[in-house]
Amino acid sequence: MISTAVRLARVGDRSELAAVLLMALSYASMMLGALLPSLWLFAVALAVSYLADWYLHQRKVYLLTRLSKARAGLSIRFLARELMVALFLARTAPSNDWVLFAAIIAFLLFYALQAPHSVLLTLIRNRRKLPFATRNIDLSGISVPDAPSSLLTNRAAEKMLHLDLAAVVGLLVTAATDNGLYGFVGSAITVAVGTLYILALVPYLGRKHRTTGTDGALAFMDRWFESYRPTTVLYFSGSKDSAYQANMWLETMSELEGRPLVILRERFILPQLGDTSVPVLCVPSAVHLMNMNLATVRVALYPANVGKNIHMLRVPHIKHVFIGHGDSDKLASVNPYSKAYDEVWTAGKAGRDRYALADVGVRDEDIVEVGRPQLSRIETWEGVPADRIPTVLYAPTWEGWTDDPGNTSVILAGENIIRRLVGAPKPVRVLYKPHPFTGTRSPVAKRAHERIVALLEKAAAERAAHPDFAEQTAREASIRSEAKAELARIEKRLAELDDSGSEDADDAETSRDALADPGREAEATRLRAEWNAAYWRSFGSWEHKLVTGPMPHLYDCFNVSDAMVSDISSVVSDYIASGKPYAIADSAALGATEFKRQNTAARAAFILGNDASGIEELLLAVTEADQDPLLPAREDLKQYLLGPDRPASIVRFNDAVRDLTAKADARLARLPQDESIATAEDEFAAVLPAQRDGDFANDGDMDDSSVG
Repeated sequence: MISTAVRLARVGDRSELAAVLLMALSYASMMLGALLPSLWLFAVALAVSYLADWYLHQRKVYLLTRLSKARAGLSIRFLARELMVALFLARTAPSNDWVLFAAIIAFLLFYALQAPHSVLLTLIRNRRKLPFATRNIDLSGISVPDAPSSLLTNRAAEKMLHLDLAAVVGLLVTAATDNGLYGFVGSAITVAVGTLYILALVPYLGRKHRTTGTDGALAFMDRWFESYRPTTVLYFSGSKDSAYQANMWLETMSELEGRPLVILRERFILPQLGDTSVPVLCVPSAVHLMNMNLATVRVALYPANVGKNIHMLRVPHIKHVFIGHGDSDKLASVNPYSKAYDEVWTAGKAGRDRYALADVGVRDEDIVEVGRPQLSRIETWEGVPADRIPTVLYAPTWEGWTDDPGNTSVILAGENIIRRLVGAPKPVRVLYKPHPFTGTRSPVAKRAHERIVALLEKAAAERAAHPDFAEQTAREASIRSEAKAELARIEKRLAELDDSGSEDADDAETSRDALADPGREAEATRLRAEWNAAYWRSFGSWEHKLVTGPMPHLYDCFNVSDAMVSDISSVVSDYIASGKPYAIADSAALGATEFKRQNTAARAAFILGNDASGIEELLLAVTEADQDPLLPAREDLKQYLLGPDRPASIVRFNDAVRDLTAKADARLARLPQDESIATAEDEFAAVLPAQRDGDFANDGDMDDSSVG
């Protein structure tokens, strides 16, 4: 019942649900306290309403957005409280008419201040907003002054409205003591401080606090393009949770020949982007992007099939490549959208064959096998070390956009998989690393994930209490204590290194200050490696563990594991690089033969039913070297899926970029020599006039439905 209420209220957990209920109850209680009247009931309800509202805003509960749409937004809730304060004052202090009049006038003046406050903030933000955001691009050629203090701009509406507390407290004291002075003073403080807040913002409208205007900023960026002359672009657009799709390619981009550039389309992706020395340009507006000087770019790489790709695909002199964000047998890996690109790059021959079987219009001659450069950090397996028990990683994918039972094993098989692993006759350590999207669409998947976590935590507690493991825990307590201290030290230093500016910095100031520092980047890389080593030392090698967040990386989990259970996803294809045994859950209950026929990555896998049957064979292959019948199949499948080990994938990737660049140059060479780039740019610009004042006028934001 509680979980249903949490879902219906659009809150994250029980504490948020409790805050919602308390806030609703507090308003009813305030009304009752004002009518009775009861000072203590009213005062307590008033305090609860403030605290509950503040807590929900701190947690960014979606319900607050719903309340705003239902005309019960933040300002209305504050106004309702203030009206009830006036009602309570009228009921308890009828002899203090002038105090009541003063309170009403003060609240009216206070609300009159909200409009100029909001207008000033909007003007300041708009005048400071650049048409783009950047990382590792020197913006010294344009004006980007320091941002106003976050005390003035961060959650400013809440801060302004909370200034009514002086008046509210003063009026309550007047009601309790029948002394009108408190009400007059409190009301005066509220109006005076609100006025001072507005006056503090006024100087930031001055010219010295403005950034360079849109035209000047875009002209500067065109000059930067002429100077830097980028050759290969990683182009990415996605949702708030999809930054990992771009992050997985950052290291590859830094190792490319030529002059790489990352182009993003959403500002909210930029703070989530991983560390990189490659220049990064975020351009939200389609019109601004399509007017930028991309004349030197020859190759554009796309990790995702999304609607906004069309804004770059329109550039005719660039060769466009779909590189994806993983290699798997999911339908997304053979999306018909892929035929929009000049080439599709796959890891190995399996990707080529996948497109041939799907028959979605991608020609075989347009497919290039380049391997997976990211997998170079995955270590090959040499058996379970003698000093520890085997580790099994459970890394399921998420539920996807449909309710197909084959999408994820979490819902039907997850609990059974964990139950059989933690109860295995020969002990194993279980690591559970769910997909970051798990439970974001399906409440059923979310509840299943929560049950898996509870089951794992219970098993971890039981193991910790077992005499054998308790003895090991005590023996290695100092090692774990030192590791935890080291983690805290490293995290503190990483936080310092990640601080690209002051706490007051806004988007423009962050762009101005976010320049690549080779020394800082080298230190951060070293510290992350040290953090990873300390993380695995911070708990016993026998302890079951839930692993979430960007650190440790999934590949680090690969390296400490001896086997994996997963679903049909790119995780399996990547894990195959390790050569370790793995199992895949047949959640759609196709049967092992049909499941392997439909899914290439399953050919060398142990197939599990939804009851986790078959997991014993996986565990036997881990613990008994001569009981691993799928070892030869894994070796063959590795080459089929990921390509040969030599030459290295990054070498093949660079070769592919070089070859495609030559094709782009050859096309331009076929045009009249003095018009090659200009002609291509004219072809591109021909689509712009009708759009400058049309569909793209709203900052270029388009959803995926724009495709086609």
